[in-house]
Amino acid sequence: MDSLELDERIMEPIDGASFNAAEAGESPAKHARSHRFCSYAISALRSRSIRQLNRGTFGICLSLVLSVIVSFPLSLGADGPPTLVAQAKAALAVTSGHVKVAGLRGPVRVLRDRWGLAHISALNQHDLFFAQGFVAAQDRLFQMELWKRSGEGRLTEVLGPSALNRDVSARLLRYRGDMQAEYESYSPDTKEILEAFTAGINAYIASLNASDGPGVPLEFQLAGFRPSPWNPEDCLNRMAAYSMTGNAWSELLDAQLVSQLGAKQASELLDFDPRVSLDPAPDLDLTGLSPELLKNLVGSDTRIEFPHPGIVGSNNWAVSGALTRSGKPLLANDPHRVIAEPSLRYMVHLKAPGWDVIGAGEPGLPGVALGHNQYIAWGFTIFGLDQHDLYVETLNPADRLQYKTSSGWERMRVEHERFVIRDHDSVQVDLKFTRHGPVLWEDGKRALALRWVGSEPGTAGYLASLALDRARNWTDFEAAMARWKLPSENIVYADTQGNIGEYSTGLAPIRSWTGLLPVPGDGNYEWSGFVPNQALPHSFNPPAGFVATANHKMIPDDYPYAVGYEWASPYRFRRISDVLSQARDRGRKLTVQDMEMLQTDVLSLPALELTNLLRTASGARPSTAAKLLLRWDGMLMRNSPAAALYEVWLKELRTTVLDRAVPQTSRQILRELPTSFVLAQLSNPTTTVFGANPAIERDRVILETLERAASELTKLQGPDPGNWAWGRLHTVRFRHPLDGLDSRAESLFDSGPLSRPGDENTVNATGFSGSFEQVSGASYREILDTSDWDQSRVVNAPGQSGQPLSPHYSDLLSLWDDGRYLPLFYTEQSVHREAVQTLVLEPSQQR
Repeated sequence: MDSLELDERIMEPIDGASFNAAEAGESPAKHARSHRFCSYAISALRSRSIRQLNRGTFGICLSLVLSVIVSFPLSLGADGPPTLVAQAKAALAVTSGHVKVAGLRGPVRVLRDRWGLAHISALNQHDLFFAQGFVAAQDRLFQMELWKRSGEGRLTEVLGPSALNRDVSARLLRYRGDMQAEYESYSPDTKEILEAFTAGINAYIASLNASDGPGVPLEFQLAGFRPSPWNPEDCLNRMAAYSMTGNAWSELLDAQLVSQLGAKQASELLDFDPRVSLDPAPDLDLTGLSPELLKNLVGSDTRIEFPHPGIVGSNNWAVSGALTRSGKPLLANDPHRVIAEPSLRYMVHLKAPGWDVIGAGEPGLPGVALGHNQYIAWGFTIFGLDQHDLYVETLNPADRLQYKTSSGWERMRVEHERFVIRDHDSVQVDLKFTRHGPVLWEDGKRALALRWVGSEPGTAGYLASLALDRARNWTDFEAAMARWKLPSENIVYADTQGNIGEYSTGLAPIRSWTGLLPVPGDGNYEWSGFVPNQALPHSFNPPAGFVATANHKMIPDDYPYAVGYEWASPYRFRRISDVLSQARDRGRKLTVQDMEMLQTDVLSLPALELTNLLRTASGARPSTAAKLLLRWDGMLMRNSPAAALYEVWLKELRTTVLDRAVPQTSRQILRELPTSFVLAQLSNPTTTVFGANPAIERDRVILETLERAASELTKLQGPDPGNWAWGRLHTVRFRHPLDGLDSRAESLFDSGPLSRPGDENTVNATGFSGSFEQVSGASYREILDTSDWDQSRVVNAPGQSGQPLSPHYSDLLSLWDDGRYLPLFYTEQSVHREAVQTLVLEPSQQR
C-alpha cells in the first residue's frame, strides 16, 4: 500500500473531536461493523464515485483518507450507501444556468461540450482568468489543493508529523528572489493574471455550502478538512518544476558508483551521450553520498516515495504542408507523465480580447501550456538539461553553522520556519542556506547544498506559456522561448502561414566541469552565467520537411556547452523519423489520421534488433520459442504471443547482462540497465562482459535466456504459446486511493485492469514497473491541424472532471485505451453547435 507512515497519535478525526466507541456507548464490535459498512457505502459509488482521490500524481491522499476513515464515522445512518451518494451528488459543481459571483467585472459565458471541455468567453482579461480559476476549481479543487499544499510545504496541516520532512524540503526550495523580476519574467501582465486566476478559485471556494451553491467536494468530506484560500504566489510553486529536473539524484548515484568502482569503471556502466568520463574533484570524499539523502525532496506531482525521476518521456513532431494532404502543417504532441487520477492535464478554451487559445495545462495554473491559438500551434517534450549542481560544503568543527569558502569561513543564513501540524503543537525548523543554495543534508562534517535554476526569477513551471499563448508568428515564438526557463523543453511549432520549427529551450548553467558528480563548495566550481537562449538548438523550416523530438539528445557532438549527458534512448525518435521520412520519400501525403496512427504506434525497434541477433544465434535449427519470435513483425500488440515472450526475454537479458557487467557490490546501486546499453553489449560483445570468446558466449546467453523466458511464460500463461498475450501481462489500473482499505476495496473502487500494448520504447510509450503494470505514458494527446483548427483531435484520460458522479469523471478512458480521439472544436460556430451545457457567471456586489 502506498502511504505515509502515520504517527499513531494522529489516528483520530481531523476536526479534533476524537471518537471513542466505548465513550459513545457503542460496542467495539458495533464500531468495527460501522467501519465495514463505511467501505460498503463507498463501494456503492464504484468507478463512478470518488475515484478523483489521485493515487498516481497525488497518492498522498491515501494516507490522508485512511488516517481519518478508520476513526471518523461517516453519516451513513440506517440508509447507508444512499447517504454517501447524496453527499457526492450535493457536491457536484453547477455547470448550467446563471451564477452570481463576487469579483467579476462583467458576465462570462462557459460552454461545456459533450466531453466536459469548458470554452470560456469573457469581455476582458481579468474576467477570463477569474473564470478559468473558478471553472478549474469546479472540476479539480481537491487535486489543486494538494498541489498547492505540496508546493507551499503545508501538508503537515492535514497529514500530521509524517509529512514534516517533505514540507521542510518544499520550503527550502521556495523562491526567495526579487518578486518584480519573477512576475515580469513570464509576461509583463503575469501578476494581474495570477491575481485574477486565484480570485476565481477563491470565489468558488466561497460558494461551497452556500444556500444556492454546491456542497464541499466529497474528497474534502472524507479527508476531514476544507480547502484553503489561494494567493498569486501559490502559482509560483517550484516543487512542480523540480520533478522535471532530476540531476541531483543522478549526481548522488554516480557518486556511489565512483566510491565503489572508481571513475573509469563507473563511467563505462553509465549511458552518457556524448561519451564522457566522470570527473571527481581531487581529494573530495564522496563516500556516504547516495540518492537516499534526497528521499524527502520530491516534486509536487509525485507520490510520497522518492523514485528516480528519470527522464520524463514525451513525443512531438511538426510536418510541413509540403508533406500533408491539406497543404498546411500538422503538429502532434503526447507528453508522458505519471498515469494519475484525475489526469495531470486539464483542457480549456480561453477567449477574450487578446486571447483565443485552446489546449491543456495543469489545473492549478492559468493559461494553456500546450495547444494552439488563431495563428500558431505548439507542443513539448522534456529537453534533458542539467539544471542542478550539488555542492559539498565543509563545516567548521568549532561552529557547524560556518562553511569553508575560498575566502575563509562563512556563516550560513538561517531562516526560522513554523510548521502547523495536525493534532499536534506546531514546531519551528531552522532552514539553512549557503551561498550555493539550500542545505539538503548534513552529517556534522559536510553539508550538501543545492544550486539549481529554480532559485532564479521566472522558473515556476509552465508559466511562460502566458507569453507563448499570445504569439502570432515565429518571431513572437522565439521571444517567448527566451522566457521559458523551466522545465526545459523541446517545443515544436507550426503556423497557419505554412511554417514549422523547433526550439530546445530552458535555463542552462554554464559550467567548466561535467556536472555529473557533487563538487566542493570551495569556489573552484562556480557557474559563469547561463547559455544564451539563441545558442540553444533550434531550427526553422528544415529541409527534411518535418521536425521531431522524443527526449533524445538534441545537441550536436561538438556542442561547446556542458548542458547535459543523460537522454532518453533514441528508439521513439527513430521510429517517428522513419515513418515521416518514408511518407515523404514515397510522396504519400499525410493526414490527421496518419498522425493518430503514429501516436499509437507500437513497433519496437529494440525487438527487431534483438530478433536479428537471435537469428544469428539460432543458426539452422531454431527452437520453438525462437521460431515464434523470428516469424514476428515486432509489433507489441495486446494479443500478441511473441510480444509477451519478447518482453519476458528482454527482462531476463537485462538481468543477465547486469550480473555480468556490474560488480556484485554495486548491483544494489545500479539496479537495472537501459535497453540501449544491453543491446549495445549484445551487438558488440566484449571480453569484459562475455569472457574469452565473446561472440560464442553472447550467442549462448541469448539462447539460454530465451528458453528461461519461455519457461517463465509457460508458468504464467500456460504451455500453449497460442494462448500467450502481452496484454495479459501488461496492464494499467487507474487506482482509487481507498483500494488499500481492505481486501474488497481494490475490486470495488479501481478502474481496470485494462490490457495495454507497447512499452517504454514504442511511440505509444507505456512504461511499466517490474510487474509489467503501466505506470507512465501519454494520458493527454493532441493533433493540431493548421489548415482547419476544427479538424484537430485530442484525448485526456481518464476524463476532464475529478468530481464524483460527474459524467466526465472517466468518460474518456475507453477512447484513450483504444487509441481514439475526440474533436477539439475551436471556431465559434462549432463550439456553439457542440455545447451541451451553458453556465453564465454574472458579477454580484461584494458583501
